Parts: sequence; C-alpha cells; structure tokens
Amino acid sequence: MRSIGEMARDSGLGVSALRFYDRAGVLVPAWVDPVSGYRWYEPEQLEDARLLARLRRAGMPLADIRLVLAGWSGADTELVRELLRAHLRRLEQGLSDARSEFSALRALLDQRENVMTSLRTDTVRLSVAAPELAAALDAVRFAASTDPELPMLAGVLFDIEGDHLHAVATDRYRMAVARAGVGGHEGSRVQVIVPTALVDAMRALLDGEAPVLLSLDGDHVTLEAGDRQAAGRCLDHDFPDYRRLLPRAGERRAVVEVAAFRQALETGPVRSAEAGAADLSVLRVADGGSVVLCADGDDDPDRVAVNREFLLAALAAGARDRLVLEFAAPTAPIVIRRPDDEDAFSMLMPVRLED
Repeated sequence: MRSIGEMARDSGLGVSALRFYDRAGVLVPAWVDPVSGYRWYEPEQLEDARLLARLRRAGMPLADIRLVLAGWSGADTELVRELLRAHLRRLEQGLSDARSEFSALRALLDQRENVMTSLRTDTVRLSVAAPELAAALDAVRFAASTDPELPMLAGVLFDIEGDHLHAVATDRYRMAVARAGVGGHEGSRVQVIVPTALVDAMRALLDGEAPVLLSLDGDHVTLEAGDRQAAGRCLDHDFPDYRRLLPRAGERRAVVEVAAFRQALETGPVRSAEAGAADLSVLRVADGGSVVLCADGDDDPDRVAVNREFLLAALAAGARDRLVLEFAAPTAPIVIRRPDDEDAFSMLMPVRLED
C-alpha cells in the first residue's frame, strides 16, 4: 500500500489536498490507522489520484469530479466524455465573457489615463527626521515585490500629503504601510515610487539623529544626510490606490509576545505545501484572546491559513516586543499592528486550505 506522502509525490496532489478529498468523499484511502489516523492507499488508487489532479488543474467543480471518477472506475466512457465536453463549454464561455470584460476595462483605462493628472510636482524639498524615515522604511521594505511582471510594485511608494509621508509596499500577497512626519511641504499631494535598490541606499544613510533632506525634482528623488546623498530616478508607473485596500478593524484582536510567537511558528505545526508552494501556518484566536497554531484535524471555522515565511517577516518588520494581530474572517487579511503606533501595520492575504 502507498502512504499519503507517496501518493502525494506520485499523483501531483499535495498531502493537504488528499486529506481534503478524503473528507469530501472523493478519494477515500483504502485504510486509515485507527491510532495515528494515517492514511494508506491501494496501488490501484494512483490512477484515480492522477486523474483527480488533472481535473482539479482544469478547474472542474467538485460535484462533476465525483461523477467523472465514478464513470471512470465503472468504465462508463460516454458519461465521462459528456462531463468533459460540458466543462470545456463552460470554460470557453467563461473565457469569452472574460475577454469582453477585459476589453471594456481597457477602454476605461484608456479614458482614465487621458483625464488623469500626475500627482507629482516639478520640485519638492522637505525635511524628515532620520529615525522616523528609517523606521518607516524598515516597516515596509519586506513587502516590496520582486516579480518582474509587476514593475510598478518593485519599489516603495512615497505618498506625501500635508505634514506626513506614508511609505507603502506590496507584492499583492502582503502590504505594509508606515508613516513619518515631514516639514516644509505646503503644496498638493505628491506620490513617487522609489526603486527598492534606491530605498536600500537611502536607508543606509539614516544612521543619525539629525533631520535629512528629501528632494523630488521631476522623476528624480534625492536624499541628503549631511555631506552624503543617495539619488536616482523614480519608477515611471502608477502605484495602486492603497487607500482603498486599508483594512477595517478586525473583530478579534490578540496581543502576541513576538519572541515566543516566532518560536512557536518556527517549531510548531505547518501545513505541508505542494511542490513549489510555501509552507502554511494555520491560526485561530482562542477564547482567552491568545493565538493558537492549528494542527491537522483542527476544523475550527474561524481558522486562517497564511504563508509562514511572510508572517515571520512581518513580525520582524514590526520591530516591537509585542504586536497586535487582528482577524476578521478566514477569507480576510490578517492585520499586524504595533500597539503604540496604529499608523504602522502590515496585511497578509489568507491562503485557502482546500488548495
């Protein structure tokens, strides 16, 4: 018989997916150890598992997958063919509908670009307290994207309005926002995207207590710290409107001791990821307000799964002995805040456990 790990390796289905399909009654193991709960499969079930993996990648609904597997094992080839044809028709119709929507969206974008005015101004010079800017960059740098397909996210947004500079970074799966006070800016709102390499060069200059000078001149940005400076060209892209993504207050809040929580994450249970995917930590808030790491078999409806590496990076960027975790729903982002600074926070998108 095949262990669940061997079945996962040979079929293309992850261990967590095999557990899910067992609970759903789609691919039930031949035998389950009554003591350990470990699943074992007959060699003949490998073909069904590989078929299931293909149907899953094709996006077939679970109800139809059940019928296909039943028809496959019963040699009812006509039923299987009809189910495949019906699903293909749905995919083709969905693609046609998506093309129509994207065509309309492109037209709206063209119209929007024609009427938009740049938020940048010709020249802006302002002063920033070095420790504040350093803390803001440290709080968001980890969330900047490295995806070459998303060049508009390959940096940190400097959003300057009134007497504040908001630093923002996101890679779609996480977002971090922090704030620093500025002086000398009396104009309208200004936004520039500073490339990550230049952000790192700026951060290296912020080792003192004296204010630094930040200058924006067209598409160039310069940071002066005494007789040292870091300068370069801003990214020529429009950053997403992050204000529309700001989180609402979570229904459940928990204060965590960062050192102990990091150790629990590093040594505690994780969901085994499929090949090429990240390990997941599954969290829930206990009745007493503490955060609990869920083991396999914990089916609490309010549990939330997140990328463990992302969570550890967010805890480090929080730069506090204690942090506040906010949970709204299993499908809503986890928000990580500093107890003494509500303007510095990060958000982590949840991961669907069924996947």
